[in-house]
Amino acid sequence: MGTRWSVKLVAPRRRDLHPLHAGIQAELDRVVAQMSTWETESDISRYNRAAAGSWQRLPEDFWQVLVAAHDIAERSDGAFDPSIGPLVALWGFGAQAGAQRVPDAAQRAEVAGRCGWHKLQLDAPAQAALQPGALQLDLSAIAKGYGVDLVSRWLRRNGVEAALVEVGGELHGYGRKPDGQPWRVLVESAPEEDAGADYPPRVLALDDLAIATSGDRWHHYEQDGISYSHTLDPRTHAPVTRAAAAVTVIEREAMRADAWATALTVMGATQGLAFATDHGLAARFLTRGPHGLEETMTAAFQQHLDADTQ
Repeated sequence: MGTRWSVKLVAPRRRDLHPLHAGIQAELDRVVAQMSTWETESDISRYNRAAAGSWQRLPEDFWQVLVAAHDIAERSDGAFDPSIGPLVALWGFGAQAGAQRVPDAAQRAEVAGRCGWHKLQLDAPAQAALQPGALQLDLSAIAKGYGVDLVSRWLRRNGVEAALVEVGGELHGYGRKPDGQPWRVLVESAPEEDAGADYPPRVLALDDLAIATSGDRWHHYEQDGISYSHTLDPRTHAPVTRAAAAVTVIEREAMRADAWATALTVMGATQGLAFATDHGLAARFLTRGPHGLEETMTAAFQQHLDADTQ
């Protein structure tokens, strides 16, 4: 997945950690084998090459992630779209990235014509997806989170009663540390906030909770004085303009936190905050205003902060 993982866990001193390490790696390797567009023989790459009109039976993990991706695409009215891989590549990001440059309108229109989550048809009894023709799935904005969930579940099945799992910045914590405290994590921020801002550090207790952050600090480039982020708006076929410096979502599953953080980033701070509030999502937005960073959050997010300070 082009990133690193780490796990902090509570285990007896004499327990051999090598099998745990191997088991964690095997869970993540399965995600890569099924959902990595960087691997030409992955299940998702085979789906993307499949003949038009063919139904492709999918392995369990791929199926679970695709169903969730389709659900969030529908609920977000396309702000999250697992089919925009070709557009991401056109703008110079991702596994099939072209040159990092601004494509012309004709190129954008042609590539956008091959995208669209609504083209994705799923057959639940057969656990299969239709390849309508040239549809290119990309689960980069949800698969890392699913990997976190897989590892947490595997550790529990193997007798680890408390762990903090992280894959590329997406986190899930469960159980208690030896001192009886939950896992506490610092909410990811913007570079300006790292250097010092008016807001106190936001620390969350992950008591069987997951957290994911999306923002413009990780992958972007500049052309003619304009910054272009790797987060694309499927509705405009272009990188998100005036993207929030950071959008953080708390969920029970890292998979859903991962996807919703992307969807809310695409919506923008105003629409995204209203949507998150209406749908009961625990979300925090950090935006750049005329006087520096501005923080807004939903009541659901605030409750987690309040609970942590009690």
